[in-house]
Amino acid sequence: MPTDADITMMHRALALAREAAALGEVPVGAVVYRTRDDGSTEILGEGFNRREIDNDPAAHAELLAIRAAAKALGDWRLEHCSLAVTLEPCPMCAGLIVNARVARVLYGADDPKAGACRSLFALTTDARLNHRVELVPGVLADESSAMLKHFFRSLRERG
Repeated sequence: MPTDADITMMHRALALAREAAALGEVPVGAVVYRTRDDGSTEILGEGFNRREIDNDPAAHAELLAIRAAAKALGDWRLEHCSLAVTLEPCPMCAGLIVNARVARVLYGADDPKAGACRSLFALTTDARLNHRVELVPGVLADESSAMLKHFFRSLRERG
């Protein structure tokens, strides 16, 4: 069940996704955050898709947010962190999430073509791996899905 802080972070991820769309990127945004002892929320890293801009097939929102968070913490282990992302992570990003020891992943829209948290694969919860992630799917799913559908509809209409 998402908390109020989770919803706030997903709104931030959606804002980042809108930035991506404005640049011609697939609108996916991601935020890595943690809750402090006093109950406040701290953003450690964020990103949006930059594959086209950077000519980098790995420049996914999740990867950029996780890298920024690890740098901010000075540690590759994100054991007490959550990741809010607008689209279900792909196999590359799900593998990174497991390897970075992210505690929780909240995502908006399911990805039936490449989703690796539950749609096609369940990498983030696979008991054979050394780390499992608490998964919270469907957070602000309608907004995430609508943004993606609008983006791809616009692409089809243009070309």
